Amino acid sequence: MAGIPHLPRQTPLARKLRQLAAAALLAPALAFGQADLPAQLQQIREAMRYVPDDALRRLEALEQQSRTSGVATRAEFLMLYSNSLQATGDVQRGLAVADELIAYGRQQRDDGALAKGLLARSYALYQLADLKGCHAAAFEAERVGLRTKDMPLHVHVLITAGQSYQEDGNYPAALSKLQEAVEVARRIEGNRLPLASALNALVFLYVNMRQFDKGWELQQESVAVAKSINSPGRVADALSMEYALGIESNQPERARRALLEGLAVERKLGARQMIATTLVNLADSYLKEHDYARALDYSNQSLKAAIDVRSTNDIATSRINLGQAYLGLGRIAEGKQQFEAGLAEYDKAGDKPELQAVLLEYGGALERAGDYKGAVEAYHRERTLTNEMFAKQRQKDVLELQQKYDTEKKQRQIEALRQENRVKGAELDNRRLQQRIWWLLAVVSALVTAIVGLLYRKVRTANAQLEEKNEELKQQSSLDPLTSLYNRRHFQEFMRGHGTVERRVFGDDTVGALFLMDVDHFKNVNDTYGHAAGDAVLRMIAENLRVALRETDMIVRWGGEEFLAFLPAVSRQSVDEVARRILYTISSQSLQYQGITIPVNVSVGFAPFPLVPGDTPLSWERAVNLVDMALYLAKAHGRNRAYGVRGFANFSQTTMESIEQDLERAWRNGFVDLSVVLGGPHGAPPPAESCGTSNVVQLKAGRKSKSR
Repeated sequence: MAGIPHLPRQTPLARKLRQLAAAALLAPALAFGQADLPAQLQQIREAMRYVPDDALRRLEALEQQSRTSGVATRAEFLMLYSNSLQATGDVQRGLAVADELIAYGRQQRDDGALAKGLLARSYALYQLADLKGCHAAAFEAERVGLRTKDMPLHVHVLITAGQSYQEDGNYPAALSKLQEAVEVARRIEGNRLPLASALNALVFLYVNMRQFDKGWELQQESVAVAKSINSPGRVADALSMEYALGIESNQPERARRALLEGLAVERKLGARQMIATTLVNLADSYLKEHDYARALDYSNQSLKAAIDVRSTNDIATSRINLGQAYLGLGRIAEGKQQFEAGLAEYDKAGDKPELQAVLLEYGGALERAGDYKGAVEAYHRERTLTNEMFAKQRQKDVLELQQKYDTEKKQRQIEALRQENRVKGAELDNRRLQQRIWWLLAVVSALVTAIVGLLYRKVRTANAQLEEKNEELKQQSSLDPLTSLYNRRHFQEFMRGHGTVERRVFGDDTVGALFLMDVDHFKNVNDTYGHAAGDAVLRMIAENLRVALRETDMIVRWGGEEFLAFLPAVSRQSVDEVARRILYTISSQSLQYQGITIPVNVSVGFAPFPLVPGDTPLSWERAVNLVDMALYLAKAHGRNRAYGVRGFANFSQTTMESIEQDLERAWRNGFVDLSVVLGGPHGAPPPAESCGTSNVVQLKAGRKSKSR
């Protein structure tokens, strides 16, 4: 569970940078008001970054005095108050104070106060997961803030705008803004705090862009600037960024040194939240190296620290780390208990994407610990959650499309009414002209005819363009953008629109077939070489499947690292052969990525289609679910192999629900016939045609195969 510094588990380092940027405005902005109050606010500003509870108490003690001070002092107080409320978990109150500051800035016509209010609002909306509103407030803050003469404020708004572009994936714009922020900060004399913030943000952008050489070069300056300020908190921030850079550039020892050095600084500073986060990252680093004893020690420390600061997400992540450490040490019952406690925290928070990722980690950890039954159950839970998320996303997409259609329909109706009004106006003008000047009748009639003809041509052209765009959108919506294969939605619509596929009856020798494939150890590829390498693996598999299968076969990117193939007609005897061909076609190719050879294998579940237990064919959804269970068997029994459901036996003595609940038990009880197609060593050529399918093992109902 290692990665970018944990703040908390489901929140990237960008959230920390936004929270730190909230305190970037400095004392030169407070030129008015009482002399001692601005100095106190400056001290609180730094404390807020690392001990927000203490900062909030001190701000509340100064509230009455601050609200009656000058514009600059009052604006600074309200911004710090909003950010402190957010940092201590009361985001809604923090948003209300930010809106109060925006209204006050507009009332006073003070661009500095208005920009600070917009920045505070941007941070609050970010924590509420409203990225659209967050970015709109950030960009407006930039426009307003740059109208002032406050140079630290210029740095602040440029950093926040750059982070917003970064979150949108617009790296060129983000790079331009953050480089400008660094240049402006270098020109500020006697105040290096804005430069420390700008360098930290730019290093993080280089991490995201995977330009590690530039990141390390800039990181050296960032650490030097932080130390020159004589601020332990700024040094801790710089070391946290060094950990992110080290972990992403595959330098774990360097990353751990930064963590340990940062932990010492944080403990000296008394920054309890930062301590909890750093302990979580230390546990992650030892988990990556399978040093489960040290991972267990740091996980226990991080759990205690997270409970102390009441950080729900850190508590959840610490329990997940404890679960992985216990499982790695063979203490399966304790590991499962901690994993389930962590999952319950994510479930309570309603964070389904994170819950899905943790379930995959859970299944993998159980599998490595030898608890295959528990691993299959975890995978089934993840599959159920994935299907639920997909259904909700599909419903959301349908509603968005319907809303778009309704909007376009209303626009067309408005345009039609306008056109009708224009025609009626032309008719009225024509009548008036007939009554007054008869000799102009021919000219006016010709003019009206020309106008109507032109409008008719425009309408026809617009309709043709609309049809062309609709056809383009329909084609794009059916393809996966990464692999150019059909996507899951297209396959589901195809099967719903061709209900007879489930009820087709072929001859004894011809059947349809379903194949579900999952990339083996795909998470390790992403963790070791990065997501770009993972994308390259998926594209390579898509090309190999096009080679292994026919043009008439439907190949689908099912989701994540899973692919599905639907063969409408194939010889019954060759279903195993198709599985063998898929295994060898993919394993015979290695991915060359940045000078590294990455071997690629898949596990496969397959079955003829339609499947007919008893007298009633299964629906395609239940058939895919059964093939999915066969895929899990292939995963649980060694990977790089295919498990196929050949048929059913003694079906009158069981039910389809019982078979779907546990496929392996149904086979052992004599109700299902399976076959196993073994994949060869990586890179080995497929057996010659004369050899037939010698690597296919038939598993008759009720008998174990040695291949397991």
